[in-house]
Amino acid sequence: MTSSSSPKTFILDTNVILHDSACINHFQEHDVVIPITVLEELDHFKKGNQTLNFHAREFVRALDSLSAGKLLNGGVRIGPDKGRVSIKLEQAIHEDLRLHFPAASKPDHQILNIGYHLVKGDPSRRYVLVTKDVNLRMKAKSVGLMAEDYTTDHVKNIGGLYTGCRRLEEVDSELIEALHSDPLGVPVESLSGHGELLANEYLILRNSRKSVLATHHQGDRRLAKIHRATVYGITPRNAEQSFAVHALCNPEIPLVTVSGKAGTGKTLLALAAALEQRSRYRQIMLARPIVPLSNKDIGYLPGDITSKIGPYMQPLYDNLAVIRGQFSEQSEMGQILGRLQEEKRLIIEPLAYIRGRSLVKMYMIVDEAQNLTPHEVKTIITRAGEGTKVVFTGDIHQIDHPYLDTLSNGLSHLIEKMRGQRLYAHVNLEKGERSELAMLASELL
Repeated sequence: MTSSSSPKTFILDTNVILHDSACINHFQEHDVVIPITVLEELDHFKKGNQTLNFHAREFVRALDSLSAGKLLNGGVRIGPDKGRVSIKLEQAIHEDLRLHFPAASKPDHQILNIGYHLVKGDPSRRYVLVTKDVNLRMKAKSVGLMAEDYTTDHVKNIGGLYTGCRRLEEVDSELIEALHSDPLGVPVESLSGHGELLANEYLILRNSRKSVLATHHQGDRRLAKIHRATVYGITPRNAEQSFAVHALCNPEIPLVTVSGKAGTGKTLLALAAALEQRSRYRQIMLARPIVPLSNKDIGYLPGDITSKIGPYMQPLYDNLAVIRGQFSEQSEMGQILGRLQEEKRLIIEPLAYIRGRSLVKMYMIVDEAQNLTPHEVKTIITRAGEGTKVVFTGDIHQIDHPYLDTLSNGLSHLIEKMRGQRLYAHVNLEKGERSELAMLASELL
C-alpha cells in the first residue's frame, strides 16, 4: 500500500488475508484493524491443503507471535517503522445501518458495522476498509466509509504488459539475409537503433522486400533465425505461434508463459510441444485450477470424484482429442498417445492434486493460469525439480476467480516479474485460429 503524510487505519476483510497471509506487513507506518468476524471466518479455513487454508494458518500464526495478549488494548506494533495491529470486537449494529443492513449476522455486514463504528467514534482518523469484494466496497462507500482493493501485488501497467515479441520495420536487407543463411545467427549489435532486447525476446524483422523471424540469445548476445516447426502433427499458423513452439520446445528455457484470447491455440500448442519432447521427460502433466461456480468447493457437486472434476478437465481432453485426430488409431503416433496414457506418462488432473508430489523431470502445463493467485504461481514454480519444464497458459482478460482481475492474477504477475530472465520466455498470441466464424464472433459480439 502507498504511504501518506497522514497516518491511516486499514480495516482488513477476510479475503485479503486469504489472498496474502503476509498482508499486514505491507501497510508501512499505518495501523491495521482485524475485525473479530474475520478471525471467526479464518477459523473455517484453517483445515485443508488448499492455498486458502495455508494463508489462513500462516496469518493466525503470525498474529499470535505478535500478540502477547495486547491485541485488544491499543494493539501491538507490527515491526520497526510499521504501524500497530489490533483486533476489534463486534458491536450492536449502528442505528445508521440498521435499516439498510438488517442482517447483522452476515459477516460482510459485521465487518462493515465495525468500520462504521470506528469512523463515528474518531472522525479525525482516516479509516479505510480493504477488501477484494467489489460489492462490499460499494456498500462501504454508500455509507461514507472509504474502501479500497488490496493492490500490493497488482501489475502496475497492464496496458504495457510484456508481449514477448516485437515487430521491427525497415530492417536492413543484409541483416535479414545473414539470419537466413547463417545457422549460428548474427551478433545482436547488428540490429541497432531499436532499443535493448530482453533475453529470449522474439522478433519479426522485415522491410518492403524481405522478412525473417528471430530470437535473442542473451548468453552469447546473438540473434538467431526461428524456423516454423511442426510438433506432433500441429503446424504453427502465424509468427506468434512459431515463437511459442520454439519456446515450448527449447530445453534451455524451463519456464514459459503463453497468453492470448480463446481460440489462439495456447493449450493445443503446449500439449503438442510436450508430446514432441516426450523422450526428455519422465511424465507430461496437464493441470488446471478448479474455480467452481458461486465459489463453492467441488464437494457440493453430485457424484464421485471423477464425476465432479470431469467438466473442469474436459477442455484439456478436447485438446488431446484434436491432436489424436491428426493420426489414425493404427498409426505409430496414435499408438504412442495411447501408451503414454496407459503408462501414466501423460496425465490430466486438477491443479490441487499436485500438492505433495515431486515435480522432477516433468513437462508440466498449467492451463487457465489467470485464475491463480501470485502466491499459487510461486508455489508451483518453486516445486519444480531438476529437469522439469513448467508452462503456464491463460487469458488475463477471461478470469473466473471472484477476487482476481487483470491486474492481480498470477499470470500477469508472473509475466511482469520474470520478463528479461535467461530461464524464461513469454509469447502473447493475438490471432485466433479456431475458425472464421469464431474470429468474427470474437470481434463483433
